Amino acid sequence: MSDWELAQLNIAEPVAALDSPELADFVANLDRINQLADESPGFVWRLMDEQGDTPGFSDPFGEHMIVNMSVWESVDALHDYVYRTAHTTVMRRRKEWFVSRDHASAVLWWVPKGHRPDLYEAEQKLLLLEQEGSTTAAFTFKARQDKPSS
Repeated sequence: MSDWELAQLNIAEPVAALDSPELADFVANLDRINQLADESPGFVWRLMDEQGDTPGFSDPFGEHMIVNMSVWESVDALHDYVYRTAHTTVMRRRKEWFVSRDHASAVLWWVPKGHRPDLYEAEQKLLLLEQEGSTTAAFTFKARQDKPSS
């Protein structure tokens, strides 16, 4: 049994308001894709408000940003959800719905089992990734890091 879990953050700036026609398909798929995550092998937790929604979270990223943060048992479990489920179909359309960023928009990092990161911790990990590239403290799927040994 591992003493570590994988935290992930991804942020996105929508091309229009969430209630706009441009984002109608994105919004229509949110509940289905979130439920798919919740039911995926290796899923542990995701950031939600009192109503069970996530798009309203923005601090510290700005009021127009969409924020997704979750915790998984392993990199492989998250990777399988992202790239081997219906999530992939929705993700292929991200250029229609979100502004292209010059900076990192996603980061992975290891957390002690049971720890639930907040948005400020996640912001620091994203900034660390932007400043230093992939390290054991903040990394990407392309530069995976092993769980800490202790």
